[in-house]
Amino acid sequence: MTDPRGESLPGALQGLGVLYFGNDWYGENRTSSHHVARRLAGRMPVLYVDSPGMRAPGASGRDFKRAFAKLAASLRSPRRLDARLWHCTVPQLPFRRIPGVAAFNRTFGRWAVRRAARLAGIGPRLSWFVVPHPGFLAGQLDEELCVYYCIDDYAAHPGVDAAAIERCDRELSRRADLLFVAPPALLEAKQAQNANVVAAPHGVDAELFAAASAPSTTIPAAAAALPRPVVGFFGSLHEWIDVPLLEWLARQRPDWTFLLVGHAHVPLAGLRELGNVHLAGAQPYQDLPRWAKAFDVAIIPYRLNRQVANANPLKLREYLATGKPVVSVRNPEIEKFGRWVRIADGRDAFLAALDAAIHEPDGDGAQARMAAVADQGWDRRVEDVLDAVAARLESRRPPVPGDATP
Repeated sequence: MTDPRGESLPGALQGLGVLYFGNDWYGENRTSSHHVARRLAGRMPVLYVDSPGMRAPGASGRDFKRAFAKLAASLRSPRRLDARLWHCTVPQLPFRRIPGVAAFNRTFGRWAVRRAARLAGIGPRLSWFVVPHPGFLAGQLDEELCVYYCIDDYAAHPGVDAAAIERCDRELSRRADLLFVAPPALLEAKQAQNANVVAAPHGVDAELFAAASAPSTTIPAAAAALPRPVVGFFGSLHEWIDVPLLEWLARQRPDWTFLLVGHAHVPLAGLRELGNVHLAGAQPYQDLPRWAKAFDVAIIPYRLNRQVANANPLKLREYLATGKPVVSVRNPEIEKFGRWVRIADGRDAFLAALDAAIHEPDGDGAQARMAAVADQGWDRRVEDVLDAVAARLESRRPPVPGDATP
């Protein structure tokens, strides 16, 4: 069956909406949370619920003021973003160890989400969690099915209340009616927690990032005149980025330009001192292919920690879709693309891989890299996910009288 926008929807999902708990909708990075929500909204009504941050809370007056300001904001009507997509914020008080706060969060959260769904006109619904900490609402929203789409090892994120987030993740993993798992390294552990687990690799906006190879695409003025070769990176410069590695590489190759595109969440004083490092700051997602066109090679310089070991980096597929050579550290998901990515273990190997990539003849291997992810678009990923959701929903519904086969 086809909806008015021409996109198919399995019959079991007809007439349903989605209460979607995801990352900050207005964050500078477009994550899988945003990509999936947009495509779900092309097929069915979606209320995107911004969830509170996962960091360990403080007890400052500033934190209290921010928490109550967000609670007040949550009383506003949901904002319509598209024909079938609404957005609202339903925060929690972060001071979970104070008696009564957990009960307040459950009661207020349930009331606020149900109210927002009613105002958005969403009746029968699924609940869909992409982050674990609002998972206490699973089964509390009159949903027909609860989906947990696990895209990360959340408890390994820097600065979070690791014990609390790990507990939320474990409880939601067990409670969900259907559990999708993006990082391959987490699949076995999740299968031990839930009998209904589906591997769900990330997708990519292949058409968008292929523009980096198009002759008509222009390089931003701030990057057009940078000395070549250009070693490029786009994404958040966060705690999981190996900044000391970047500094070392830039010092080893002072004639190269290191172009880093993304918001800096950590101090970068050492990089700022280097004349061959260009920090472009955060840029609109749609403009990333223009910046990537300036790259001679793209890099994934992650720290080797638990978070990275269990990660499924979006930028891996986005880089490959540009056709640019890629040099990366190692993890299980990246190893799956070892035919098209130069994987380096240690600083010296990373530098040697960069040397090899930069001396690769122009265009050599570009088509193979783009072809490696050409069939992994987000539209196809969401179609597969919805098929699995529909099948699970059908399996839970009681049989219709008279439908049994003699």
